[in-house]
Amino acid sequence: MYDKTFPGKRYKNTLTFLQKHINTQEAILDLGVTNPFSEIMKQHGYKVENTSGEDLDVDFNFVQNSNAHVVTAFEIFEHLLAPYNILRAIKADKIVTSVPLRLWFASAYRSKTDPWDRHYHEFEAWQFNWLLEKAGWEIKDTFSWANPVKKLGLRPFLRTFTPRYYIVYAERNRTPESIGFIAPE
Repeated sequence: MYDKTFPGKRYKNTLTFLQKHINTQEAILDLGVTNPFSEIMKQHGYKVENTSGEDLDVDFNFVQNSNAHVVTAFEIFEHLLAPYNILRAIKADKIVTSVPLRLWFASAYRSKTDPWDRHYHEFEAWQFNWLLEKAGWEIKDTFSWANPVKKLGLRPFLRTFTPRYYIVYAERNRTPESIGFIAPE
């Protein structure tokens, strides 16, 4: 996947944000198959287990049977048709997740050769926050950054200052209202 372009800046920012909120003693379930960033997490002392490539829109078994304290999902939810469902199914009390942000000057990403490598959603930050909150998560911290590219043109120029990636640290909201229970009056 990263034969020619390794996302060094994205990985550096993601690791810094992860280290700010998650200690290496907490077991992590990383949504998605083993990838270069899950290997970077391991190299930095994290105990990481990945899902095995199942369709996370319909198969929550691995996630529901995990005893991990933390779930990470880096550039995963934009590929799902219904990310709300898996977000509700997560048992862990903490999540660190990132998504590419919607860019008004570029259409949604779509690989013509790999049906798994397509973005069904490209979120604005407020939309992603709303999704997490609706799924029972309380946002504790966020960070976004631009991703300049070394090309000439209007879109490359806009990428130098337009935020492209958005990362969130959230904790499970365990109030009765967040789990669908409304106390009688």
